[in-house]
Amino acid sequence: MSDDAPPFRVRRLPGLQDYPATLAAMRDWTDARREDTRDEVWLLEHPPVFTLGQAGRLEHILAPGAIPVVQSDRGGQVTYHGPGQLIVYPLLDLRRTGLGVKRLVSLLEQCVIDLLDIYGIAAARRPNAPGVYVADAKIASLGLRIRQGCSYHGLALNVAMDLEPFRRINPCGYAGLAITQVSELVSGVTVADAGRALTAILERLLASPRIAERDPPGAS
Repeated sequence: MSDDAPPFRVRRLPGLQDYPATLAAMRDWTDARREDTRDEVWLLEHPPVFTLGQAGRLEHILAPGAIPVVQSDRGGQVTYHGPGQLIVYPLLDLRRTGLGVKRLVSLLEQCVIDLLDIYGIAAARRPNAPGVYVADAKIASLGLRIRQGCSYHGLALNVAMDLEPFRRINPCGYAGLAITQVSELVSGVTVADAGRALTAILERLLASPRIAERDPPGAS
């Protein structure tokens, strides 16, 4: 790969991608990669599904109804995925990028913060509570898995979706946590728009030497 080539290949997966099948595909791709395999970032949407992270507890799923509950191998508690939510799965070789897990989490949060700033939305991270928040409401969640020094899973940004299923769970293990989305704050932003802008921001941040200098404030 030449020095001026983008640091990753973007794969836009069409339609609604089945969660268990996507999880299996990420694992297989990660297991098959070699030292010179180019990193990829997958952009997609899932059909309605609740996912439990490795620390997930079933008591945080209050009333799933007909929405399936899937055990995942990412970090974190329970969350909801559905149409109108941008899913970004960065499949990165952390040894090659020089990133640790904490710095990768901070970088992904910063991508969302910078993206929302483009739309005039002021957002921030919270110490010890991964994700991105607008005022008191969560707008993006994060969960990662590191396998053989490489990352998969990633982030979910609520763009223009039905938020009702979040009321059926304690999002990320927090009872009563408010959830918001881009469409409640500005109009006209699509999942595709957000995906294009966010991957451009991610490319810029990965190219910055500052990301490998130190742990971010509030990291734990």
